[in-house]
Amino acid sequence: MRVLIRLLLRLLLRVMYRVRVTGKTDLLGRGCLVVANCDSALDGVLLALFLPGDPLVAITPEMRAHRLVRLLLRFISHCAPDASNPYAIKELVRTVRSGRCAVIFPQGRVTTTGGLMKIHDSAGIIAAHCEAKIVPVRIEGTLYSGFSSVSRRWPKHWLPKITLTVQEPLSLALPADGGRRHRAHNTTCLLRVMQQLMSTRLKGETLFDTYVEAVRRYGRSTRIIEDVRQQPETYGGLLRTTLALGRLVARVTRSGETVGVLMPNLSISVALIMGLTANGRVAAILNYSSGLESLRVACRAACLQTVITSRAFLHAAKLQDVVNALPDMRIVYLEDLSTSLTALDKLWLMVFAIWCPRLATLRADTAAPAVVLFTSGSEGRPKGVALSHDGMLANMAQLRAVIDFGPDDRYFNALPLYHIYGLVACTLMPLMTGTPLFLYISPLRYRAIPEFVYQKQCTYVFGTSTFLGHYARQAHAYDFHSVRVVISGGEKLNRDVTDLWLKKFGLRIYEGYGATECGPAMALNTPLAYRSDTVGRFLPQVEHMITAIPGIAHGGILHVRSPNSMLGYYTEAEPGVLVPPRSDAGKGWYDTGDVVNVDDEGYVSIVGRVKRFAKIAGEMVSLDMVERIAAHASPAHLHAATLAQLPGSGETTVLFTTDPALDRAVLHRAARALEAHEIAVARRIVRIDTLPLMGNGKTDYIALRLQAEDEVLAMAGHAS
Repeated sequence: MRVLIRLLLRLLLRVMYRVRVTGKTDLLGRGCLVVANCDSALDGVLLALFLPGDPLVAITPEMRAHRLVRLLLRFISHCAPDASNPYAIKELVRTVRSGRCAVIFPQGRVTTTGGLMKIHDSAGIIAAHCEAKIVPVRIEGTLYSGFSSVSRRWPKHWLPKITLTVQEPLSLALPADGGRRHRAHNTTCLLRVMQQLMSTRLKGETLFDTYVEAVRRYGRSTRIIEDVRQQPETYGGLLRTTLALGRLVARVTRSGETVGVLMPNLSISVALIMGLTANGRVAAILNYSSGLESLRVACRAACLQTVITSRAFLHAAKLQDVVNALPDMRIVYLEDLSTSLTALDKLWLMVFAIWCPRLATLRADTAAPAVVLFTSGSEGRPKGVALSHDGMLANMAQLRAVIDFGPDDRYFNALPLYHIYGLVACTLMPLMTGTPLFLYISPLRYRAIPEFVYQKQCTYVFGTSTFLGHYARQAHAYDFHSVRVVISGGEKLNRDVTDLWLKKFGLRIYEGYGATECGPAMALNTPLAYRSDTVGRFLPQVEHMITAIPGIAHGGILHVRSPNSMLGYYTEAEPGVLVPPRSDAGKGWYDTGDVVNVDDEGYVSIVGRVKRFAKIAGEMVSLDMVERIAAHASPAHLHAATLAQLPGSGETTVLFTTDPALDRAVLHRAARALEAHEIAVARRIVRIDTLPLMGNGKTDYIALRLQAEDEVLAMAGHAS
């Protein structure tokens, strides 16, 4: 009778939820331990019914508490292990060792955020001691059902499509010693397994496909985005604008064309980018703060013929003369496009496109370029970086696997859309995952931004170290009371900024490390895995290789390979030709040019860039260390180090500082306090009122190096 009821339940659930089991199902058998994410109270029943055999399922408290699930549990084999009872854990281990398949949910409860939560030590102990293969299974679809515990702000779908994906089996290696280190090692290994599990995604979707699915999943009436005009947009309203702009832009461009976008942080800018990708165009997002020459180089490298912008924006930003000076470029203004929307267009939009958006747009190759961004040019001329649909969505999945956010969160993003950090992590990711977003016009308005964070009750704040330092100094102590996560990227996080946020707001800053070529993050500190003075661990699916550098004892050049890597460069030397990345590590690897050190637990420390090392008296000196010594000597001021060539003598280090009293004697004392080699003390000191910054908040080292060369030549001429 029990077997018959199980068959009937399986048939009923398969029909209701269209349950599909995919992946390495042949690897499931006797004596294996299944680990799975826990998105709803129904998950245990699903795994018990649809996995081969009759597995023993370790259920969570939410499963026992749900009335309907409690009824279904009568017909499946289950146990409710108490994490505080070692005998219960041993009993589950003995069950697996006896040859029976068992299922555990390592986070020990149903997620409330939609993301991965804490991994219990008991789950790590079970996984390490069961002496069986570990088989990860990803459950998708139940998060949006009536059995989930996520916020009511997400609409429930009582009959969502459910997929169970069985992945490659693995085993956990036990450390040589025992005790607390043993337990921590087990838990860390299982955390990485779960993050790897949660980062997987099914390919075959474009950015627009994922966006349309988000509209369906979270509801057309859900408010998702707001900008400085303070007019919240719903998913349905943003989709309508996206479709309309995509249709109008398609008339003035050709299919497959790379189209320049010169727009600020506004919801209509997001709709324009999505509209371009939905109609087979590639959005090349231009850095309007980089100056005329950099814009010219970017346009030539990507072979741009059309640039879309706004008269109101150009007037406000005083960029009309710059745009007029772009050579052989057709400028299309949004104000003109909006007036060209005909009655037939409106009928098409309201009757057909808004209800069948995928049929109303063009299909695109997910491995083809979707967006082109441009390197900052802080160390050379800008290059276009081609990013595919697959690559950008893969990076969002990686980030989603290591940080938790959901419908009760609210992102605040003032970082520009032309920066990989501002576009992918801070704008597109919340849009695709149902998390409300507030877009601010500029990261440079240090007084206004804390007030907007306070007024909008934002919970996630993003910025560079420079910007976060300014916000903290200008903010009232209560402005960030609603914030629970602060993430820093784009440049090295200053320890003084970390201390200021912790002291003034009680908030820890989580530093990440990324590149335009590899997404906003390749490594990231998170609440689940944090270590100060590092950029955290590599994200799941990021492979890394380190090659040694003569003269540098600790660390080497970082090479990475991951699904979020770029397709290649567009350069001024070969306009319109996509040049794939090259690396000594082999095909598919990217040479970051950064010198890093990775410790035994996987935490990554950035030593510096290869180009940011000088050879002084036969020794390799990091310019980052030169800056660190200066910051220790004068923490209240800003400092930047660069190189200059001494006539007939070789390289020398030049320190630019806003401290008028800083001298080498003070720097020497700071070096001794940091136990740094005295050769890392700057040879030349130049006082400056303010450090030159690029639009993304990074120090403009190109401008500083040119100034340093002039200063050194002037000194040499004066000495002669």
